[in-house]
Amino acid sequence: MKQSPLSLLICALGGEGGGVLTEWLVEIARHAGYAAQATSIPGVAQRTGATTYYLEVFPVPMAQLGSRRPVFSLSPVPGALDAMVSSELLETARQVGNGMASPERTLVITSSARTLTTQERMQLGDGRADAADLLKLVAQFSRAHQVFDMNALAKEAGTVVSAVMLGAIAGSGLFPFRREDYEAVVNAGGKGAEASLRGFAAGFARVAQGRTQADYLAQVLREPARAQAQAPQVQAAAAFPAPVQEMFALGWQRLVDYQGLAYAKLYAQRLQQVLAAERASDPQGAHGFAITREMARWLALWMAFDDIVRVADLKSRATRWARVQGEVKAGEHDLLKVYDHFKPGVPEFAALLPQALARRLTAWDRRRVARGRQPWGLPLKIGTHGVLGMAALRTLAALKWLRPRGSRFALEQKMIGQWLDGVVQGTQRAWGLGHEIALCGRLIKGYGSTNERGKDNLLHVLEHLARGGVPLEAAQAIRAAREAALADDAGKALDAALVQHGAPPRPVQAVPVRWVRKPRGLAADEARLKPR
Repeated sequence: MKQSPLSLLICALGGEGGGVLTEWLVEIARHAGYAAQATSIPGVAQRTGATTYYLEVFPVPMAQLGSRRPVFSLSPVPGALDAMVSSELLETARQVGNGMASPERTLVITSSARTLTTQERMQLGDGRADAADLLKLVAQFSRAHQVFDMNALAKEAGTVVSAVMLGAIAGSGLFPFRREDYEAVVNAGGKGAEASLRGFAAGFARVAQGRTQADYLAQVLREPARAQAQAPQVQAAAAFPAPVQEMFALGWQRLVDYQGLAYAKLYAQRLQQVLAAERASDPQGAHGFAITREMARWLALWMAFDDIVRVADLKSRATRWARVQGEVKAGEHDLLKVYDHFKPGVPEFAALLPQALARRLTAWDRRRVARGRQPWGLPLKIGTHGVLGMAALRTLAALKWLRPRGSRFALEQKMIGQWLDGVVQGTQRAWGLGHEIALCGRLIKGYGSTNERGKDNLLHVLEHLARGGVPLEAAQAIRAAREAALADDAGKALDAALVQHGAPPRPVQAVPVRWVRKPRGLAADEARLKPR
């Protein structure tokens, strides 16, 4: 008979119901006839910070203890946990890093979902922590581990993640409770109990299946393969080495959705140019075809640039409406209204016009700005819950055929070609140089002025750092310039890096001076206040 309590650490984010989950477990223990105690260290506020809850359950029924009572601890002892369940992957890794989990003792059940930290969001580039590294840490410091997307299961069940976490705990068999004990306590909760039971059942089934981290990673790797049911994609993917195929499959799917099969084939043709250059530079594939793999990612993202057609398409999809319904938890008889706000300007409309008309339209807007007026924009408030609003967005989304005939499409393809040529030529000179130029695709992100600034930075780096000189020195200069551009939105660090490596700083962008007429009443008041 085990005479020490079973210990569980619950890790959640503020507002995810970690407190409710802990209360459930204590009540379930009492319902089943076992002694339990829980303590908590909540986060600073709703939806901010992590919340941890510590639970101990004595595995001997109260009826068998007689007059004796167990002594519980108020806080977890690092390395002495029997189990840890967490709703967020980085929070799981943080607790593992604190020494809470033990490879000899601790079962770790964690969600694969991520909620980005403020530091991750602040990065101009991809500042996300590497999920693969986090999963390796979990695997290294756990007796056993199970990983799955708890948030996805919660959304499917129409409940909060705490219900799925409860099902995961029950499915693990950690505590000596029957499934009926869990369900009885949840069912007694009244309103929302039905949805909570659905989430509980989903979590229970997933953990009871014994899915491990390896299963999770295998599923991630299999998903692109399952998506390759269409013959053109299978044939195109077969032309690339295995390390590239997963990223290529994602890029192909994105571009078929964006502009059709012909556009996806253009993507494959461009990527074949990179692959040929990389094979010539690295015949043995010692670098795992990293240049082609990076280009498969960044090339697809650039080719699928955002415009008003794309925005209208995404905002009018049935999947988006279903997601909004789930986020606001709209019931079957609830009325849901969704208003989308847009303010397209001259650049958005000119993008779909032929170059001659686009130049005339943008010149007209520049003259307006030069006279001190604001750039022209059309504020719109569209109710996408109604027939007219949805019809307007679907009509705009149907203009996909017009995109290749527009001025922006031609401009984007020209710049993509310049970058592609730079990668191919750089790879032919030296593998490292081509790799650094390929990574410059990270500079192209966002929309509007942020997107334009990223493209200008990339082309400036290509023109002044990628040509001539010793390939190793050029690669180092490009890396320094790229990292400086991603670290400093103002561009001062990039200009300094350019000058340091013998390149001119970026040209100063002309900004028109706007004169604002002072209101007559204010001018008169200031004149009266002047000393005489």
